[in-house]
Amino acid sequence: MKHSFLIILTLFFLGCNQIVAQEEINLKAKDSVKTTINPLAPAKAAFYSAIIPGLGQAYNKKYWKIPLVYAGLGVSIYSYTFNQKKYHEFRDEYKKRLDGTYNPNDPIYGTLDNDRLIRGQKFHQRNRDLSALFIVGIYILNIVDANVDAHLMQFNVNDNLSLRPELNQNEIDNRFNTGLRLTFNF
Repeated sequence: MKHSFLIILTLFFLGCNQIVAQEEINLKAKDSVKTTINPLAPAKAAFYSAIIPGLGQAYNKKYWKIPLVYAGLGVSIYSYTFNQKKYHEFRDEYKKRLDGTYNPNDPIYGTLDNDRLIRGQKFHQRNRDLSALFIVGIYILNIVDANVDAHLMQFNVNDNLSLRPELNQNEIDNRFNTGLRLTFNF
């Protein structure tokens, strides 16, 4: 009894799929919406982002990206200034050691030898240079993001170009065939 109920339920759903798969939707010209494409919008967005970082994202109405741009630039600029300051502190202390005018009781640098001062200079110089690269990289990424986002806003995403799975029933052996259908409507 349980098995016959499952068989009837399965046949019912298979019959419903057959009906749904054979329905046809007609689109009329009034159903489609025509939008005008501004070919200068990507260049404008990139220009705005080049002038003021984040302005291109505001032009594209992607306001949530603006804090990301400024957070990336802020962290990189902070890292640059911190490493620049520390580099100069290590360098100045090393110069004092070479001149003989250093203070051996200095609480920060008094216990360090010359080799550690040189390694500290190199460490902070390398981190400063990497921070400068991050600043430039985030600035360029900001411009590229505004440009690409403006291009993608003009991308046509309607039902005239669609890719959807389709399930058809073979009329000879009543088996279901699966496949994909790509439709171009002009």
